[in-house]
Amino acid sequence: MSSHPGLDSLISTMATLRSEEGCPWDREQTHDSLVGYLLEEVFELIEALESGSAADVKEELGDVLYQLLFHADIAAASESGPFDIDDVAKAVDDKMRTRHPHVFAQGEATTVAEVTAKWEEIKATEKAQRTSVLEGIPEKLSALARAASVHKRSREVVVHTPPGELPEFSGEEELGELLFALVAQARAQGLDAEKALRLRTRAFEALVEEHERTSQRKNGA
Repeated sequence: MSSHPGLDSLISTMATLRSEEGCPWDREQTHDSLVGYLLEEVFELIEALESGSAADVKEELGDVLYQLLFHADIAAASESGPFDIDDVAKAVDDKMRTRHPHVFAQGEATTVAEVTAKWEEIKATEKAQRTSVLEGIPEKLSALARAASVHKRSREVVVHTPPGELPEFSGEEELGELLFALVAQARAQGLDAEKALRLRTRAFEALVEEHERTSQRKNGA
């Protein structure tokens, strides 16, 4: 007997809905047509995690899970490279076991810092075919999320030097106050804060890529 009857039932429900005897709307959906729904459900989950009840979190986790099962069922019906939810689970299970050798193999890591360093080292090996540390950052990220990802990925390539001394923050609430004030000031001046940050991030990405090209030329010489 399965130890996850609820999950098995949901997978069966999805299969039924997308079958010939199921729902016409569900059968017509594609990866592209569902992107908006997935984004909405993810943001609703984030909101529940930050300020909702346990019941809210459970509901929103279920909605995100349903979207994942939806995409996996669409993929299973694909004629080119089909895979199902079990293949998805196995792939991520293998990846997590590989990235935690201190738990599942003979690797050693006893502190959070050591675990993080080992994680980054293994990821670098897995992504060795990438020509830039910035490859794989989704274009659809918000400007703030993309800036954070670019900064994190590039810290060993280029050190970002702010134009002036920046204040220290006592916490996220204080940082949020400043960010909100900056957005308000930008609007008052007719400026788009989202666009401004996106443009600045793109300029920094170009700097990172130039450093990478320079390094590659030196190593190839």
